[in-house]
Amino acid sequence: MQKKEIFDLIVKHAIEVLPELEEYQFQYSDTLIKLGANSLDRSEIVMMTLQALSLNVPLLELAKATNMGELADILQQRYSR
Repeated sequence: MQKKEIFDLIVKHAIEVLPELEEYQFQYSDTLIKLGANSLDRSEIVMMTLQALSLNVPLLELAKATNMGELADILQQRYSR
């Protein structure tokens, strides 16, 4: 799976959790915090994405991501293993 596909999956789940973002044009540089996601929202978005990808990644590793693009990078690297 390519980074763009994983990014789109993150976006899909972000919109499910935060429906007010449905019309927003997401960028790799966006952060979930700046988009209004609280810690529970962020956890839910990440868990939904991990489940969709059938991945088990330590949350500490995912915490290294500073934006949605970096989160997609980490997930893509883990998915490719």
